[in-house]
Amino acid sequence: MSQNIYDDPSFFAGYATLDRSVKGLDGAPEWPAIQQMLPPLSGLRVVDLGCGYGWFCRWARDQGAAQVSGLDISSRMLERAREMSEGQDIDYRCADLQTLTLPANGCELVYSSLALHYLPDVAPLFATVYQALTPGGTLLFSAEHPVYTAPLRQGWQEDAEGQKSWPVSHYQQEGERISNWFADGVKKQHRKLASWINLLVAAGFVIEYLDEWGPTAAQIAAQPGLDEEKERPMIFLLRARKAGVSRRNRLAARNLRAAERLTLSGWRRCWQ
Repeated sequence: MSQNIYDDPSFFAGYATLDRSVKGLDGAPEWPAIQQMLPPLSGLRVVDLGCGYGWFCRWARDQGAAQVSGLDISSRMLERAREMSEGQDIDYRCADLQTLTLPANGCELVYSSLALHYLPDVAPLFATVYQALTPGGTLLFSAEHPVYTAPLRQGWQEDAEGQKSWPVSHYQQEGERISNWFADGVKKQHRKLASWINLLVAAGFVIEYLDEWGPTAAQIAAQPGLDEEKERPMIFLLRARKAGVSRRNRLAARNLRAAERLTLSGWRRCWQ
């Protein structure tokens, strides 16, 4: 079973103070970049892995998603998500992502924000997601960047001039990392960037876009505390696609061909 640190009272209370918990998606500085990577959600069936308070689930509903499911291992998180989503048709369920099963061809978008680096083995999950997506479907997720997760002891170093740097060590040594973040003994997993990509490819995915996220100048001006994040990537954003043509694109192609036939027919009548 996966670690369920979010049900730890100390961790849950600490997490509740973060901007991304208080302000939702607007409190996550990487959100504007994620929005640029998302497909139009109107009419899509969406699954959110590690949904937390359900911020993305509610946003997806507001964007016209036909069906939204939010999965999380934490009963505390799901309780908060249900409270905040009252009156919205969102299916929240308790699920362990390490042993997750999903219906085949049951969704067009699978989304996950900062959850997958907790899993000891992501290969089974990627295989599950691949078969759950319809042809042309999208997997979009964020996770802690390997440059951030690699050191056995994470932390900035500062030189005599006050310049900060992030020492990278043990990069090739994949596996468990222990940190004390809101609670002692939080377990996360370090994987090389190549491993993340190769595991997706092995599952059948086509890698479409990778963003080793960093704040923009405008974000730093608005939030000076983000300045240090330009020194090293803390997270990465990745979009992958299931092979095949999506239903939406098939319909668009069909409509285009129909329009071309009508146009050609009209020209023929003009010349007759």
